[in-house]
Amino acid sequence: MSYQVLARKWRPRSFTDMVGQAHVVRALGNALDRGQVHHAYLFTGTRGVGKTTLARILSKALNCEQGVSSRPCGQCTSCREIDEGRFVDLLEVDAASRTKVDQTRDLLDNVPFAPVKGRFKVYLIDEVHMFSGHSFNALLKTLEEPPPHVKFLLATTDPQKVPVTVLSRCLQLNLKRLLPEEIQRQLAHILTTEGIAYDDQALALLARAADGSMRDGLSLLDQAIAFGGGRVQAEEVRAMLGTVSRDLVLNLLQALADGDGAALLTEVGRIAELTPDFGGVLQDLLVLLHRIALVQQIPATLAADDPERERLAALAATVAPEDVQLYYQIGLLGQQDLTLAPDPRTGIEMVLLRMLAFRPEGAEDQPEAARAARPTGAATSPAAAPEGATASPASAKPSPAAAALAAARQATAAPPTRSPQPRTRARDSDVPAPAPETPDPQSVIRNPRSEIPDPQSAIPNPQSDVPRSDLAVAEPLPPALKDAEDWHRLVAKLRLGGVASQLAGNCQFSGWDGRRLSLTLDPESQHMWVTSAEERLRGALAEVLGAGLRLEIRIARPHQETPAQRRIRLNAERLAGAEALMAEDPVARALEDRLDARWIAGSIEPAD
Repeated sequence: MSYQVLARKWRPRSFTDMVGQAHVVRALGNALDRGQVHHAYLFTGTRGVGKTTLARILSKALNCEQGVSSRPCGQCTSCREIDEGRFVDLLEVDAASRTKVDQTRDLLDNVPFAPVKGRFKVYLIDEVHMFSGHSFNALLKTLEEPPPHVKFLLATTDPQKVPVTVLSRCLQLNLKRLLPEEIQRQLAHILTTEGIAYDDQALALLARAADGSMRDGLSLLDQAIAFGGGRVQAEEVRAMLGTVSRDLVLNLLQALADGDGAALLTEVGRIAELTPDFGGVLQDLLVLLHRIALVQQIPATLAADDPERERLAALAATVAPEDVQLYYQIGLLGQQDLTLAPDPRTGIEMVLLRMLAFRPEGAEDQPEAARAARPTGAATSPAAAPEGATASPASAKPSPAAAALAAARQATAAPPTRSPQPRTRARDSDVPAPAPETPDPQSVIRNPRSEIPDPQSAIPNPQSDVPRSDLAVAEPLPPALKDAEDWHRLVAKLRLGGVASQLAGNCQFSGWDGRRLSLTLDPESQHMWVTSAEERLRGALAEVLGAGLRLEIRIARPHQETPAQRRIRLNAERLAGAEALMAEDPVARALEDRLDARWIAGSIEPAD
């Protein structure tokens, strides 16, 4: 059973089926109904917007057995044969394959003859700009004064290459690029009719990737259906297109708003793990900046059911409007730099760092009203502005020259430091988060934009690595899990694989009170902390420690060896021991001396 692709199956058969070209449909419909059909039309527009389709529908309207009108019946012999591509009086020509003047003359030799079956003989010349200069010259006279039974329908994606003499002899109709909303509505209609499950976010991704072309959108939809095994879901479409979740791009904006360079690069690293198209990431960033600017000036543009409403509102209240405009302009110009950068990741990192470097002086001070307007659930960064900071009034904002001078002074000055607080996430709403610890000042990442902390705050706290909830435990610790050694043995026995196994191996044991297990995850391994991996880890631990287990993970520099670090260390020690044994083995030494040979570095492996 042959399968017909969606782009062919859902090709419009009448003017009413056309999507997004109402201005062209109206012009052609009025001309047909009034009997004022021009002898030559030139359809222009980008690929996949309906140029050839409109030409075929116009050919049906001219040759329909029910008469010339803007509503061909679609049932008569002429209409069916045109739809099936076998109407003898519709001559479709691909100009790219008929560029020679002799071929054009052979085509035009039949113009004087009357149509075989239809009312008009229609010449549909696609990509007409590919004709050679001599071919255009051969076409000119016929195009200017054709017989009354001949109509010329020309289509091109590049009208600039069509000679002016040809343009002046045609009625030109420009087809526009389709809006993402128009493509999304059509895709939803097709999937509903076909009975295929989908979600709106997936269609939004496909509509944006179609870049104004309905044919490209239908081709991508076919690919998404095959990729998803008969369904169209956002995560699968995102993986297919190489795009990233909008939440990750929002995290980039949050790091920009907080002026946190370390968090910014961390988020870029998380995005890089997905091997995305960084050009698309930068475009997504520009789209969000545009939406934030709209919310700041016209709050009503933020729909009540927008899934990103809460975070966009928080960013709009946090980032100054002039900073949004600055970020947008830098990102817009930075698109040109991505192709010149050593690699795309380096390019986007430089664009983001440029946004930080050129922030106006005083941009780190968040208005009190902005902090109060931020929702409780909005993401925060360790480098958020201090509680006592207030924004300077508009009259006190520095001029561009003063801002540039301040940026230059800041670049040459020694960067101040501040220790970021570890972030904690608990899945159970009734479990209180542990109090933030004061990490070792040597183990934290310095933030050049943060304020200089109190020197006393850098003194390590002996109990800082133990959550307060663990200090308040009254009952004795169960013997099953009381220290790091027990944790190492437990991780080795867990039946886990993939990311969940890596997440467990990179966590340090912090505390276990018989119900709540506290773990510390290295910031360098934060990308492994995803919902699916955490749920699988919790399930595996619950099989050993009990069904009432509550898992609590926080981000901080571990002060003890994690299972993954121990495994690497032990493997290195075993390898060093094997190399030492080979160096002392008399047979191996005799082979080296007799053959004047040396062992290849890395070729010695310890035996199990």
